[in-house]
Amino acid sequence: MKAKKGYKDLLAEANAEVEALTPAAAAGLVGRDDVAFIDLRDPRELDREGRMAGAVHCPRGMLEFWIDPESPYHREIFASGRHFVFFCAAGWRSALAAKTAQDMGLERVSHVEGGFSAWKEAGLPHEPGKPKT
Repeated sequence: MKAKKGYKDLLAEANAEVEALTPAAAAGLVGRDDVAFIDLRDPRELDREGRMAGAVHCPRGMLEFWIDPESPYHREIFASGRHFVFFCAAGWRSALAAKTAQDMGLERVSHVEGGFSAWKEAGLPHEPGKPKT
């Protein structure tokens, strides 16, 4: 059975509706009080690949629950009115998450094109991951 919409279709829709920031453009927003960077990667990815200092970790599977103020899992950061810059490893999950956040009513959302991998490749500041033992 072929899916009515595949991931490529969903990504194309998300990227048509949500602002994608280059890593350099996103880096220009770091440290602003009206901006929150949201790291969607799972904990193993953070441990392995490193972190962006100051980013809020929100596992992708919890996003909708953390955004919705009626959810028992709601997080106040998502009611702050900030500009939310989502990122994941490669920019796919973050594009979908940013579109979902927008659909749920967050007004200022974008995502980092190429994700944390592109951020690191651009030589932007980050905390290194833990070496394998």
